Parts: sequence; C-alpha cells; structure tokens
Amino acid sequence: MNPLLIGGILVFLYLLSLMRRAQLPAFSFILGSIGLFFILIAFSDPYWIWLFTHAVVKAVQGFGALTGLCGVMSQYGIVHIITAQGSVLMSVDYECSGIIETMAFIALLTFFPAYRPAERLFYGAIGVLWIYLANVLRLCLVVVVVHFFGASSFYLAHTILGRLLFYALVIILYYNVFTYSQMARGLYYRIRPDKEDESK
Repeated sequence: MNPLLIGGILVFLYLLSLMRRAQLPAFSFILGSIGLFFILIAFSDPYWIWLFTHAVVKAVQGFGALTGLCGVMSQYGIVHIITAQGSVLMSVDYECSGIIETMAFIALLTFFPAYRPAERLFYGAIGVLWIYLANVLRLCLVVVVVHFFGASSFYLAHTILGRLLFYALVIILYYNVFTYSQMARGLYYRIRPDKEDESK
C-alpha cells in the first residue's frame, strides 16, 4: 500500500477525532465526507473501477440484445452503436462507470448526522442501485440518439443529453435522501415498520 495513502488516512482520522472531541458536527460532516471520498477513490483502483465498468457494460449489452441497436465487446468495455451511415464506437471507461458519483454519495451518507447505521445501510444500498441504473439509462439514451441521428449526434447525446439525464436522476436521489430527509426516513419506516417505535 502507498505510504502516502496510509499517512493521509492517519491524518484524516486524527483531524476527524479532533472535530468530534470539539463537538463540531458540521465540520466533522464536511471533513469526513471529503476525506472518505478521496480514500474510497484511492482504494477503488483497479478492482472497483473494473467491477463498476463491467456491470454497466453488461446492462448495455442486454439492452443491445433486446433492441438490436448496439453490440458490446464486454472484455474491452466498448459499445458498438449501429447507425444508418456506419457505426460508432463508445468506450465505457472510468468516467462512464459512475464510480465517482457513487463514492461521493457513500461518503456523504456515511457522515450525514440525521441517520442511524441501519438507515445508512438502507439508503446506501438504494443509492448505489439508483446511481447504477441512472448511468445505464444515460448510456442507453446515447445509444438510441446516435442510432437514429447518426455519428454527428454523439457529442450532443453523450456530453449534453446523457449527462443531463444522469445528473437530474442523481439530484432527485440527493434531494430525497439528504435535503428532504424526513420523507426518506418515511420510506425506511414503511419498509421496516417495526423500527418506527425506536425513533420516538
């Protein structure tokens, strides 16, 4: 393991303990979220990146098999989009894997003070699945747009339309889990009604 990473983790844990002892919950949340995000990103290479990338590629492969709009070379992470004028190759790489957004969500949720551990696990599972499906929908939208409008539409589909869809769905998730946390907690208790009395 990289000595700099180990040193960074130790400094992070020390500063976090200082914030907690000083009873500064806002600073603990900010420092904890940022620090954990960078730690998770550092540990994600190469295995988690590979897993996230291939999970997305497999879903797009299923979409292509159903619609006939694209083919996938899963071992290389390449999506072959079929158009009337020819074909377009789209590489599903680190940026397209959704791992950055997923790690950011997990880091924020871990230090979000409104939830207990069981609730964090519950919303963590929902959030990871939501971001994954949002990313799959984004790439499927790119495939559909490029298939019908040709290679010249790739930039519009991938950089603008796809990202707008993806980040709109991520904002919905963040709103319901963080900004409107009482609604989110209501979902937890509707699924686990036996836990409602514990909150009172």
